[in-house]
Amino acid sequence: MSDHNSAIELPAIDDLDRAIANLSARMDAACYEQLVLIRQFDERGGWLKWAFSNCTEWLAWRCDLGLNAAREKVRVAHALMTLPDIAGAFAEGRLSYTKVRALTRVANNDNEHDLVVFALRNTATRVEERCREMRCGTEASVDDAISAHARRSLTIRRNPSAGSLTITVELPIETGELVDKALDCARDAAGNERPEFAEETWSAQRADALVAMASAYLSGGKSASSNSAENYQVTVHVDRTALANGEGRSGLPIESVKRLCCDSETVTIVEDENGQPLNVGRKTRTVPAAIKRALWARDKGCAFPGCHRKRFVDAHHVHHWSAGGETSLDNLMLICSRHHRLVHEGGYRILKDYRDSWCFKRPDGMAVPECGYSQSDTIDEDVNILSTMVNNPSAEGLLINAENLDIESQRSRTNGCFHR
Repeated sequence: MSDHNSAIELPAIDDLDRAIANLSARMDAACYEQLVLIRQFDERGGWLKWAFSNCTEWLAWRCDLGLNAAREKVRVAHALMTLPDIAGAFAEGRLSYTKVRALTRVANNDNEHDLVVFALRNTATRVEERCREMRCGTEASVDDAISAHARRSLTIRRNPSAGSLTITVELPIETGELVDKALDCARDAAGNERPEFAEETWSAQRADALVAMASAYLSGGKSASSNSAENYQVTVHVDRTALANGEGRSGLPIESVKRLCCDSETVTIVEDENGQPLNVGRKTRTVPAAIKRALWARDKGCAFPGCHRKRFVDAHHVHHWSAGGETSLDNLMLICSRHHRLVHEGGYRILKDYRDSWCFKRPDGMAVPECGYSQSDTIDEDVNILSTMVNNPSAEGLLINAENLDIESQRSRTNGCFHR
């Protein structure tokens, strides 16, 4: 008896990639259709038939959702009724539910078009961050700040049988960042700031740092640290217009920023109309602290597409200093240690595109997209995995239904650079 498994020919990775992306777009479009039905159901009071108090409770029961998830779906469903641009892109599968959920919190008739353009060119993480900043830049964020302050808590759970104690803390983000920076300072003071220096995990080292902070407080002293205060400065981005009249973007609720500014030193970073910090203009091999601040203000972490790492990040010279590259913002970007290695030793390249923006290319010359390939980035090369599998009788059970998965006979390819 022959072994059928040995004769099975699996689909190519590019075909699987395309099939997953196509199916994801179809799921987004189906999600839009569901939200339209939810809005119609709510407007007609369909939940009254089942003796529920509102549509959220009915939806959570009927579709087996959590209350928070159901509440958001009902909110988004009604918000889309007055946002035709967002609704249209969502219905076509060009916007994901995650992006739409964030956009509907801040979109209006004046900014909807610009927000859709931004969302189509950026990741869901960046879209959520932009929308959060827009909300924080308005007076409406006061309620968020009050709610975050009211939820602050610290609980301790002891487990004697395991010999452990679990501490759970919830704080407003600005005070939580203070604790985070203090933990970093205490950890670095222990002399093992380099990850390869010790075998302990990062979380274990931070746990030791918390114990060190508690011990220093109880002893009435303070652990010495070789790091300057600059390494632990907390930076908050806020538009001057947001501080002045409550219209603009802010990294924290605007009233929280005003409170922090009451008794704190501030550092102003002047940005151009595109939000890029101005060049510090120093030429040196070692990246000065001023340029480092500007790099973090611009990149906010690793600049490699799809990477969100904010730890173990290096300032990378695109044109190396040894080849005459300047230590300036135009020639620097933040890259995590893993992607830094790919750029230097892995054959990845960083080039300027036609918009004078940096883009990444793989060793085979293909550009690395910022948000994944779109339908317009594919070209027909008469590649059809279905014909291969159908002609292979031994591949039974693995045939892919083209109608269900919408796999097209195309090979994903990009014709240009995807810029940040």
